[in-house]
Amino acid sequence: MLKITSHQNPQIKAAMKLQNRAKRDEEGLFLIEGYRELKRAFEGGVTIQKLFICRELFLGENEDVLIESIGTSVIECTPSVFEKLSYRDRPDGLLGVAVQMRSTLGTLKAQMGPNPLLVIAEGIEKPGNLGSIMRSADGVGADGVIVCDRCTDIYNPNVVRASVGTLFTLPVIEAEGEEVFLWLQEHKIQMVATSPAAKIDYTEADLRGPVAIVVGTEQLGLSEMWLKASDVQVSIPMKGVADSLNVATATTLLLYEVLRQRKLGYPLETDLLR
Repeated sequence: MLKITSHQNPQIKAAMKLQNRAKRDEEGLFLIEGYRELKRAFEGGVTIQKLFICRELFLGENEDVLIESIGTSVIECTPSVFEKLSYRDRPDGLLGVAVQMRSTLGTLKAQMGPNPLLVIAEGIEKPGNLGSIMRSADGVGADGVIVCDRCTDIYNPNVVRASVGTLFTLPVIEAEGEEVFLWLQEHKIQMVATSPAAKIDYTEADLRGPVAIVVGTEQLGLSEMWLKASDVQVSIPMKGVADSLNVATATTLLLYEVLRQRKLGYPLETDLLR
């Protein structure tokens, strides 16, 4: 197999353009870099059109097994060319061009369990936070993440990276906020909004039934629509100078509180105190 040695190779240039959101949207494609991420994408049924590889950068011994399993076109590059294509500080020699997944609220409904747990992420600005939210949602076995009024593209390379491939292990939907609100109402899913001004501690809210944890932008929090639409607003106690946590950290706390309450079952300690 001949190696690509030029940074100006048309295939390299075409792949690099996919680091741009407008080009990703235009082509319906995106980049997946890294062994773990590609493995999870493949296992999640993502269509991988081609693989760029650099054997000199491989970190393990299982890369060839994964390449063979994916069974797509393989383009080998020199380390210099691959590092130009990569968006990581320490690339591991594997990068795929994949077809964007297109899930809808309808497909999410078909995949949800009888007691759904969802995350509604409104206007999240930082790719790392959005990816971390997906990772936490996967960690608690949530039924899905719904990204509303997106500021960050879910196919941003840094979202894929921060999610550690969990973008491909659970349904991730993009939709408009009002559509999502009406859908949650229709399916009788309690909307729990996070707000520093809320009077209810997040451990005091009953999160055992069907629930959607609604979180907002890092700077401004949730929009007025979600605050008014929510069934309950909760806060996380802050004892220091800062008035709120990073949005990904806050989401993780609430998700694991849902898990704790559901494991504890009935009644909750707070029920006994009433």
